Amino acid sequence: MFDKLEVVEARYEELTKMISDPEVIANQAEWQKLIKEHSSIEEVVQKYREYKKEVQRMEDAKEMMEDKDLKELAEIDYYEAKEKLPQIEDELKTLLIPKDPNDDKNIICEIRGGAGGEEAALFAGTLFRMYSMYAERKHWKIDILNENATELGGYKEISFMITGKGAYSRLKFESGVHRVQRVPDTESSGRIHTSAATVAVLPVVEDVEIEINPADIKMEVFRASGAGGQHVNKTSSAVRLIHEPTGLVVECQTERSQLQNREYCMKMLRSRLYNMEKEKQDSEIANARKSQVGSGDRSEKIRTYNYPQGRITDHRIGMSVFQMENFLNGDIDAMVDNLIAADRAERLKGEEE
Repeated sequence: MFDKLEVVEARYEELTKMISDPEVIANQAEWQKLIKEHSSIEEVVQKYREYKKEVQRMEDAKEMMEDKDLKELAEIDYYEAKEKLPQIEDELKTLLIPKDPNDDKNIICEIRGGAGGEEAALFAGTLFRMYSMYAERKHWKIDILNENATELGGYKEISFMITGKGAYSRLKFESGVHRVQRVPDTESSGRIHTSAATVAVLPVVEDVEIEINPADIKMEVFRASGAGGQHVNKTSSAVRLIHEPTGLVVECQTERSQLQNREYCMKMLRSRLYNMEKEKQDSEIANARKSQVGSGDRSEKIRTYNYPQGRITDHRIGMSVFQMENFLNGDIDAMVDNLIAADRAERLKGEEE
């Protein structure tokens, strides 16, 4: 581990010089890339320097302990440093775990009502509201890309983009099947129904990260449905893109401009294609470490929302919370933090093996 830390520190010092070089600064694209790399390893370097400082403190104290007059003070210094070192070592191990390159990205989230008909669509609406309120707490921006609403206020499906620092790092573990157990408003006998909605969280990727051949895309335009007055009925502003090699279909109809809708469609398509490749890699990693925390498998039942018991249970980490109202109002940080911690522990175990 310490050999690796020496290499990281040397690279950090090299980068520190490079980002101050006027010639490098003149090339803004390269400079931004180096700044990002410098920032990404700064925390681990500072922690390693803290470790070395404590080691030096121990060595100095050991020498001072030979002096009878300084022995008592030196012993305090020695044992304080000795006590701190294991904790710093653990922190260094965590910091050395490779960071998910998508963590700082914005996301496209897709929610679809699953088994359960209208009740599933209503639950999809509940989840959308939950993520919207969470985004509001984080001061993130939400843009609805596409929606297929039902008469009772639910969604057969809804796609939206969340823009904000760390959005993917906080929400990537939401992908999967969310199951709800509750008495529907439409149920007169008071019988509990079980239904589900699927959530997919995709990182928003740039053109350079995924290449799409324009010849592979078939574009269709149509009139948007839903609210919007006369404009919606008279203008074919909605866009549907079909990626013929994979059969993927994306559409956007929330913007008045056909050009804007096409731009959002391209973002969705790039994210879905990128995610297809990522899912293959994640599946291989998950199989290797026997962990499903970060698999993002849409077919996996990840969480149950049990209304009669006021309980939300995440099946991957076995965690339950009993504050249903707060949770559905976007207070999901405790669950998110535990999912991140569980994934980090699994990856740390993988690094050690």
